[in-house]
Amino acid sequence: MMEGIISFSEWQKLDLRVGRIVNVEDIENADKLYKLTVDLGKLGERTVCAGIKQHYSKEDLAGKKIIIFVNLASRKLKGIESQGMILAAVNEDESKVVLLSLEKDVDVGSRVR
Repeated sequence: MMEGIISFSEWQKLDLRVGRIVNVEDIENADKLYKLTVDLGKLGERTVCAGIKQHYSKEDLAGKKIIIFVNLASRKLKGIESQGMILAAVNEDESKVVLLSLEKDVDVGSRVR
Protein backbone atom coordinates (compact mmCIF):
# COMPACT_ATOMS: atom_id res chain seq x y z
CA MET A 1 0.00 0.00 0.00
CA MET A 2 1.32 3.45 -0.95
CA GLU A 3 1.54 6.04 1.74
CA GLY A 4 1.00 9.80 1.29
CA ILE A 5 1.32 11.38 -2.12
CA ILE A 6 3.82 14.24 -2.41
CA SER A 7 4.03 16.91 -5.04
CA PHE A 8 6.84 17.17 -7.55
CA SER A 9 8.07 20.36 -5.82
CA GLU A 10 8.32 18.41 -2.55
CA TRP A 11 10.31 15.67 -4.32
CA GLN A 12 12.72 18.31 -5.65
CA LYS A 13 13.62 19.25 -2.06
CA LEU A 14 15.23 15.83 -1.50
CA ASP A 15 18.99 15.83 -1.95
CA LEU A 16 20.05 12.30 -2.79
CA ARG A 17 23.72 11.70 -3.57
CA VAL A 18 26.14 8.93 -4.41
CA GLY A 19 28.46 8.23 -1.51
CA ARG A 20 31.27 5.77 -0.80
CA ILE A 21 31.51 4.09 2.58
CA VAL A 22 35.07 4.71 3.77
CA ASN A 23 34.83 3.48 7.37
CA VAL A 24 32.57 1.09 9.28
CA GLU A 25 32.55 0.90 13.09
CA ASP A 26 30.58 -1.02 15.66
CA ILE A 27 28.57 1.07 18.13
CA GLU A 28 28.73 0.06 21.77
CA ASN A 29 25.49 -1.58 22.97
CA ALA A 30 23.97 -1.53 19.49
CA ASP A 31 22.96 -4.89 18.00
CA LYS A 32 21.69 -3.48 14.71
CA LEU A 33 23.61 -0.24 14.09
CA TYR A 34 26.89 0.53 12.41
CA LYS A 35 28.56 3.94 12.46
CA LEU A 36 29.52 4.68 8.86
CA THR A 37 31.74 7.38 7.45
CA VAL A 38 30.55 8.24 3.94
CA ASP A 39 32.62 10.20 1.41
CA LEU A 40 30.50 12.59 -0.66
CA GLY A 41 33.29 14.09 -2.75
CA LYS A 42 33.19 17.91 -2.76
CA LEU A 43 30.50 17.81 -0.03
CA GLY A 44 32.99 16.18 2.35
CA GLU A 45 32.33 13.27 4.67
CA ARG A 46 29.23 12.46 6.72
CA THR A 47 28.69 10.22 9.71
CA VAL A 48 25.62 8.03 9.32
CA CYS A 49 24.21 5.42 11.69
CA ALA A 50 22.57 2.59 9.79
CA GLY A 51 20.60 -0.39 11.12
CA ILE A 52 22.11 -2.89 8.72
CA LYS A 53 24.44 -4.90 10.96
CA GLN A 54 22.32 -8.06 10.67
CA HIS A 55 22.44 -7.86 6.87
CA TYR A 56 25.97 -6.69 6.01
CA SER A 57 29.43 -7.37 7.39
CA LYS A 58 31.97 -4.58 7.77
CA GLU A 59 33.90 -6.11 4.88
CA ASP A 60 30.81 -6.06 2.64
CA LEU A 61 30.35 -2.35 3.29
CA ALA A 62 33.91 -1.03 3.06
CA GLY A 63 34.33 0.87 -0.22
CA LYS A 64 30.71 0.26 -1.30
CA LYS A 65 29.00 3.04 -3.28
CA ILE A 66 25.53 3.74 -1.98
CA ILE A 67 22.73 6.32 -2.24
CA ILE A 68 22.41 8.71 0.70
CA PHE A 69 19.72 11.24 1.65
CA VAL A 70 21.97 14.16 2.63
CA ASN A 71 19.55 16.95 3.54
CA LEU A 72 17.62 14.96 6.12
CA ALA A 73 17.73 16.65 9.52
CA SER A 74 20.40 15.01 11.67
CA ARG A 75 19.46 13.07 14.78
CA LYS A 76 21.26 11.33 17.62
CA LEU A 77 21.35 7.56 17.71
CA LYS A 78 23.19 5.91 20.62
CA GLY A 79 24.85 9.26 21.31
CA ILE A 80 26.15 9.66 17.73
CA GLU A 81 24.90 12.42 15.42
CA SER A 82 23.67 10.70 12.26
CA GLN A 83 23.91 13.15 9.34
CA GLY A 84 21.80 11.48 6.68
CA MET A 85 20.18 8.21 5.72
CA ILE A 86 21.39 5.45 3.45
CA LEU A 87 18.65 4.16 1.16
CA ALA A 88 17.72 0.50 1.13
CA ALA A 89 14.95 -1.74 -0.11
CA VAL A 90 13.27 -3.63 2.74
CA ASN A 91 10.74 -6.46 2.51
CA GLU A 92 7.54 -6.38 4.56
CA ASP A 93 8.82 -8.29 7.62
CA GLU A 94 12.25 -6.56 7.41
CA SER A 95 14.03 -9.91 7.12
CA LYS A 96 15.73 -8.74 3.93
CA VAL A 97 17.48 -5.38 3.61
CA VAL A 98 19.33 -4.49 0.41
CA LEU A 99 21.25 -1.23 0.04
CA LEU A 100 20.49 0.68 -3.13
CA SER A 101 23.54 0.71 -5.35
CA LEU A 102 24.52 1.77 -8.84
CA GLU A 103 24.22 -0.09 -12.11
CA LYS A 104 27.28 1.74 -13.51
CA ASP A 105 30.07 3.73 -11.91
CA VAL A 106 29.57 7.45 -11.30
CA ASP A 107 31.52 10.01 -9.28
CA VAL A 108 31.04 10.23 -5.53
CA GLY A 109 28.83 13.23 -4.73
CA SER A 110 26.78 12.91 -7.93
CA ARG A 111 23.10 13.84 -7.53
CA VAL A 112 20.39 11.23 -7.86
CA ARG A 113 17.38 12.51 -9.80
